Amino acid sequence: MGSSLTPIFPPTIMLATREEDGVALPHESTRTSSEEGLHSTTMTQSTDNKEDVESGKDASTEPTTSPQFPEGGLRAWLTVLGGAIVTFCTFGVVQSFGVYQDYYTRISLNEHTPSTISWIGSVQVFFVFAVGLPAGRLFDAGYFHHCLLGGSFLYLFSVFMLSLVQPHHYYQNFLAQGIGMGIGMGFMFLPSLTLTSHYFRARRSLAMGCVIAGSSFGGCLYPILLNNVFPKNSGFGMGVRAVAFMDLGLLIIANSIMRTRLPPKVHGSEKASTLKEVVTDVPYLTFVVGAFLVFWGVFVPFFYLQLYAALHGVTPSFVRYTITIMNAASILGRTVPNFLADMYGPLNIIIPSSIISGGLVFAMFGASSIAGAVVFGAFYGFFSGGVISVMTPAAGCFVTHNDHSDLGIRIGLLSFTLAFALLTGNPIAGALLSPPHYRWSQPVIFAAVVIFAGAACHLIARRALVKRKGTVLI
Repeated sequence: MGSSLTPIFPPTIMLATREEDGVALPHESTRTSSEEGLHSTTMTQSTDNKEDVESGKDASTEPTTSPQFPEGGLRAWLTVLGGAIVTFCTFGVVQSFGVYQDYYTRISLNEHTPSTISWIGSVQVFFVFAVGLPAGRLFDAGYFHHCLLGGSFLYLFSVFMLSLVQPHHYYQNFLAQGIGMGIGMGFMFLPSLTLTSHYFRARRSLAMGCVIAGSSFGGCLYPILLNNVFPKNSGFGMGVRAVAFMDLGLLIIANSIMRTRLPPKVHGSEKASTLKEVVTDVPYLTFVVGAFLVFWGVFVPFFYLQLYAALHGVTPSFVRYTITIMNAASILGRTVPNFLADMYGPLNIIIPSSIISGGLVFAMFGASSIAGAVVFGAFYGFFSGGVISVMTPAAGCFVTHNDHSDLGIRIGLLSFTLAFALLTGNPIAGALLSPPHYRWSQPVIFAAVVIFAGAACHLIARRALVKRKGTVLI
């Protein structure tokens, strides 16, 4: 069962621009007396800045203008392509964890419960989001390429180590796949998604959706590859090494084509003031609680669909494609809703998508035949994909600063909160499954109820936000 965790919540969304990209930055003209002497001999200095110096005026006290965005161009779309490659290599693998869950449960770690095994995938995704906080600080400081290159190395090293693990050695899988790969993914994924917003504002939801859609393509390819190699002799090691070599080539391309723009520099006191404002914003906190509840349950089918189909009589030759079908549908689910979100508002899209996804969870009971698995996978993949990909743009609805300087903190707090939802949600579902009896109604009801509860929180947050902004397009 693949896990469609598309991690979509970068720790910081930088909104700065560079003059080299054709966008002017606000001038800051704070100078010392010695600089004034040098300034008097510099013929290229503007008259306005001269007047500021002579009058002792500090330009840093001027109101901050809202940054502008290219909204396209070669560099922008290469950045989107590079981000899509990163999500293909990272969350494409995460979304394929259901294949590992099925293989471990029935073969290589069959002495452990599904709940225990699911901790491998849950810890992996937890680190993807939790590492977003330190990765975001490094990103703010201008170390994007260090994060991407270092994360690529750690991730690829861990994948190669996973190919060498011995059957029935749980700790080896946990260290390589849960911790090593998870931390490496965290340093790559969230900064790569964050970088996209340097170039887009009006079409930000669509651009992020394109980046996140890369994970769906990976979620289609990896299950086919792994399911066709794992059953063979020495298939596990061969399949994982094939993934490692393919990702090596793709990540070389991503590291080569992604380029940063100049990030804003925010003083520590300003950050503290912004953080206090964010953590006391009740509508935003209500939204975060709702997001936690939705993410607590929305990935349960991605972890357990393949196991459910295998245990309910679906032919083995087709079971291996159940996750692929779900991820294929989520390609549209991560682009079409984002396109609509740019027109009608992210919250107006994510709320109905969450309600429909919660209802569709019950349709998992129909995945006991080929037709049922196809229909469920297609519909759930589409609507849950919309929930996952629009969550980050939805956080942007709550910004209160004209220059969006509080956007990074809001998304960082959301990302860190969701890490704990992803850490615990699937193990809870696995414990409720109660093997070897496999009481499927319990995890299904759990997932549906928490998704509905999250949608209710989002409705409350939306109502408060409509009053604050005076518009329903949010």
